[in-house]
Formats: sequence, structure tokens, C-alpha cells
Amino acid sequence: MERRNFIKNLGVGAAGLAACLSSRVAPAFAKNKPINWKMVTTWPPHFPVLGESADMIAKWVKEMSDGRLNITVYGGGELVPALGVFDAVTQGTVEMGHSASYYWAGKVPAAQFFAAVPFGFNAQSMNSWILNGGGMELWEEVYAPFNLKPLLAGNTGVQMGGWFNKEIKTMADFKGLKMRIPGLGGKVLKKAGGNAILVAGGEIYTNLDRGVIDATEWVGPYHDLKMGFYKAAKYYYYPGWHEPGTAFELTVNTKAWEKLPKDLQAIVDAASYKSNMWVISEFEAKNNDALQELITKHHVQLKQFPDEVLKNLKKLSKEVLDEVAEADPMSRKVYDSFLKFRDNIYAWNKVTEELYQQFKHY
Repeated sequence: MERRNFIKNLGVGAAGLAACLSSRVAPAFAKNKPINWKMVTTWPPHFPVLGESADMIAKWVKEMSDGRLNITVYGGGELVPALGVFDAVTQGTVEMGHSASYYWAGKVPAAQFFAAVPFGFNAQSMNSWILNGGGMELWEEVYAPFNLKPLLAGNTGVQMGGWFNKEIKTMADFKGLKMRIPGLGGKVLKKAGGNAILVAGGEIYTNLDRGVIDATEWVGPYHDLKMGFYKAAKYYYYPGWHEPGTAFELTVNTKAWEKLPKDLQAIVDAASYKSNMWVISEFEAKNNDALQELITKHHVQLKQFPDEVLKNLKKLSKEVLDEVAEADPMSRKVYDSFLKFRDNIYAWNKVTEELYQQFKHY
């Protein structure tokens, strides 16, 4: 009888212990349950460098998280329109977006400062301002009302000035010019008498070829060669005064971000850092070979903007920046930070980068 009671009590105790362990272990298993996210992009599916970097972010996150966070990437138009990324992530339709912040200038004027400023920062200085000069804190403040967390995800470096179907000899040649150009650069073109038109990357060639636009800027030789712009425009101008170091963004819906465990947040952050370095390195490594092919094989006419044109564009750029800052308090706050950092970094560049550039060749 005593033995039967002992066994019975042991069984009840074991069951209780199992229940207790189950309640303690279950959350650990739940924590390891895979999380599935969607990322929408402004770029065509698997587009060289830009689309590739979005794909790689998803790949790196999956590898680093051991499959705990899986991100499905959609090219522009596959799930939402190419320029619908901002709204989709803000509304929580998807968890992530990959794009450039100047596309949202109509919704958030201050956002465009975190992509490119005419005659502003190159890639190195842009990274310094955003990551270590207070820019990221301002970017987070700008995006907070829209339920967005911004992460830096790449940079083009200094771009080309664009493709034109007529020569640009004086400022008068911008009068009536229909050019695909986004952000602050577009506002400068408008002030110069041109018409700034914003279309997604996948639509540019068709518009240029059919004469819907007279000119376009995009990125640089590596991309422009693949886009085939040399078939639709005669002149290729430099330098890219309008985008001297264009930054790309990875945006995350704030509610989705806050639900992630801290280690997965750190993994997404690390993947964006890796992408930021990979994008600029890929462009820098391949641009010159592509430029030589455009010149020698496709007989593109490479031209520099006249000095007088650049001087006038710089003057108009300052006017535009002052006007944007005057019209929007948040833009004023961001622009003030930009100017303060610019004065600091340029003073340093004068005793390092500028002099070195004059004597760097053997």
C-alpha cells in the first residue's frame, strides 16, 4: 500500500514538474520561432547594386540570425509602386523599405537632406555627418511622426551630371529643359528655368527615348551603361553637382522594429552598415571601366559643365536651400546641423584631402 501511494505521488509530482518546466521552456521556443518580414524597394527586382544590396541585406540578416528573421524582398511594382515605399512602410503594410529619402520631399521636406545636397557632402562626409555628427538623431526625429526608423544602407559616391540631348554651354540652355532629377537638385533646375520630372528608375529610359524628357541624371557609368542611356542621349556630362554623395536608406516600421528582440535589432543594424560600405565600394570599383566602355565602344561624348555654369548652379543651390529651410522649421534644424558640420569637415579637408588630391599621382 505504501509503495503504491509513493508511486502515485511520484507520478503527480512528475506531472507537476513537467507542467512547470513546460511553462518555463515554452517562451524560449516561441522566441526562436521564425519572424517573416517583407521589404519593398524603389528599384527594379534584383537591380544591379541597389536591388542587389537589398537582396544581400535580407541574406545577411537570415544568416546572422540563423533563420530567425526572414525578409522577402520585392522590387518596385511587384507589391507596391516603386515610389510607394514610404507609404507602405509608414502604414505597416510591410515592415521594411529600401529607397532614397529625397523621393519623399513632397511629404517630408527635411528628408531630402539625408539623401543628397547640391554641392554638399561626398560619401565620406555624408557618412561622418549622419553616423557621427548628429545627422542620424535628426533623421530619426524627422521620421518619428511617420512611424519610421531610418538606417543608412549605401552611397553612390560623386555622381555624373547626367545625359542630355543638347549641349549645355550657358545657363540659358536649361530654359524649358525637361529633365528627370529628384530632390533638391530638381528645385535648382526649376529655379534655372527647367522642368524637374520625377519618375522611378525603371521608367527613365523609355521616357528619354520617346522624348518625354530631354535629359536625365541617374547615378554613374556602371549603372548608366546597364541602363542603356547611351542609346537615347548624345552627351554625358560631369560632375554630379546635384548629388555629390547620395545616401540610400533602409526604413523599418517603428512598431515592427520595437517587437524585435534586441539581438535581431542589432543584426538588422549590422546588415545595413555592411550594405553601406558594400554599395560605395561596388560603384567605385566598377565606374571607370564602364566609363571607358561608354567612350570607346559606344562613342559617348563626355563633357564637363562649363565653370560659369557650375558657379551659377552653386549660387542657385544656396538660394534653394535657404528657401527650403525658411519654409519648414524641421528643415531649418537639419540644415543648420548640416552647415555646422560642413564648416568643420571642410576645414579639416583643406589640410588633408584637398592638398593630397593635387599630389597623389606617381
